Amino acid sequence: MKILLVEDHQDIAGIIFDFFEIKGYTLDYAQDGVQGYELASNNYYDLIILDIQMPRMDGLTVCQKLREQGDDTPILMLTARDTREDTLSGFDCGADDYLIKPFDLDILAARIQALHRRRSGKNAAKTLTFQELSLDLKTHVASRNGCNFELNPTQFTILKLLMMRSPEIVTKNEIINAVWGEDEPEGDILRSHIYQLRNQVDKPFKHNYIKTLSKIGYQLVSG
Repeated sequence: MKILLVEDHQDIAGIIFDFFEIKGYTLDYAQDGVQGYELASNNYYDLIILDIQMPRMDGLTVCQKLREQGDDTPILMLTARDTREDTLSGFDCGADDYLIKPFDLDILAARIQALHRRRSGKNAAKTLTFQELSLDLKTHVASRNGCNFELNPTQFTILKLLMMRSPEIVTKNEIINAVWGEDEPEGDILRSHIYQLRNQVDKPFKHNYIKTLSKIGYQLVSG
């Protein structure tokens, strides 16, 4: 199982890492909300452990932004405050479970296993599809008409967001936030990434899936 841990308290993060790595889990770590959001947007995880009180972007905002872009990865939220308001806020933002600090590591492991079983029982898709286009969320490989394309992290994030939201329009700002967060590079670099993505999944074929809406954003359109 691959887990993303988003926790600004490094001592707590170290304890969680040691406990779960011994059990054979693979973990990625983010020490603030912005970094956690970027990792979650660019990679596939079986589960996210997300602290609420963090610098740069709090856990509630991270959870809400992931859900808004269609990410259904199970999220277990951690909090140091045992209040009804915190619990309700977490669930309102899309969290699947909630654990109050300090917690027993065996209880945390049991909650994680329960969430993983629940997701597996729903046969959660590891692949997104749009007509003849598919995207493997684990390997980051896109396929169309039997042709496979290995995508870089930026191309993967853009295509994943377009496929999750299709047939809706995804605005330029939404894509920029998903790819770069608050660290948007200078210049119109998004256009360059869209051009490269089109060369992969559209150019070899008669019909283009990726449509540009001038000054608004992009969407996937049917053939």
